Amino acid sequence: MKDFYDIIVVGAGPAGSTAARFAAAGGASVLMLEKDRDVGYPVRCGEAVSHEGVVQFIEPDPKWIAATVTRFRLVAPNGKEVVPRLDGIGYVLERRIFDYEIAKQAAHEGAEIITKAYVYDLLKSEGKVEGVKVLYKDEKIDIHARVVVAADGVESRVGKWAGIDTTCHIRDMESCAQMTISGIDVEDDVLEFYFGDEVSPGGYLWVFPKGKHTANVGLGVSVECAKKKAAIRYLEEFIAKRFPRAAVLTHIAGGVPCAKTCDTIVKNNVMLVGDAAHQVNPVSGGGIISGMIGGRIAGEVAAEAIRRNDDSFLLEYERRWHKRLGWRHEVFYRIKEAISEFSDETLNVIAESALKLPEQKRTLGGIFRTALWNRPSLLLDVARVFVS
Repeated sequence: MKDFYDIIVVGAGPAGSTAARFAAAGGASVLMLEKDRDVGYPVRCGEAVSHEGVVQFIEPDPKWIAATVTRFRLVAPNGKEVVPRLDGIGYVLERRIFDYEIAKQAAHEGAEIITKAYVYDLLKSEGKVEGVKVLYKDEKIDIHARVVVAADGVESRVGKWAGIDTTCHIRDMESCAQMTISGIDVEDDVLEFYFGDEVSPGGYLWVFPKGKHTANVGLGVSVECAKKKAAIRYLEEFIAKRFPRAAVLTHIAGGVPCAKTCDTIVKNNVMLVGDAAHQVNPVSGGGIISGMIGGRIAGEVAAEAIRRNDDSFLLEYERRWHKRLGWRHEVFYRIKEAISEFSDETLNVIAESALKLPEQKRTLGGIFRTALWNRPSLLLDVARVFVS
């Protein structure tokens, strides 16, 4: 490691690696620091993405695709199943391999990557951030930089040290648990989603295939619900009922911010990307591709700010993010607020109504419109996000 870089990225998930890649491609000297021993480990993710999202950044490769998805199945509390028409395909990833490849793209563009490097504070002088303090090989090291990109996850510590409020309100935090299980019968090309108070109150449960006889099975429930009964308990009960002979390969648990983007994602010369910036779809809780989009924008803007020698240009990141995805997440947040109040009875009625739609109109947008027909103020929002 050198003593000085144009840009330091803290965290080597997809958002951080993408920020590092595009910053380096823009001519900046870039260092990316990862506290874990391996990029992509541990995996805390359902691992599902769309083809259209992925190909913005990397060509699909069988080595990091566990399953190719052609259908969704939405299961109402009463067991009624709705299979929306999809215009494209999706993938369930092998995140460990995928994250490696995204980090390798950053390295190819010239970014330096160091693992087992724990950032424990920011370097500051007269209130200005001048780099990071790192614990590496039992030695404390100061590394200076013009720009610091925080890609260090939910409620980013780097953001907090910079004076940015990265706290996610408890009402917007989902308590999630997931197991990768094997020895089960599961359709290789279908993503399943289960709804209702019995399986996942205030959220949903997913079954994502990962090759033959294997799947990620997980769920998210509101933190308020989790106080009464832990997410892992709901998950264990579902697996015992649906997959009683499953072999459990992994357990993960944690919080997902199903919120709007942080009010501030740039402060002076510190930028937030990915989960750190709450760049997660508030309805689905998915954040891989949206985090990478945020990372790309941040990396490009940071490199341009370095070329211009103008730190104030970093604020362009907020404008570009809002124009690209932020406004959509604000709409999805309003939709999430509406559907989180639905009772099991309402969910069953929505499923019945969706099944009556002509097949060509039985899309995700059509189902949302059916669900929100009595909320006219949201119907325009639905049209905006599913048509644009």
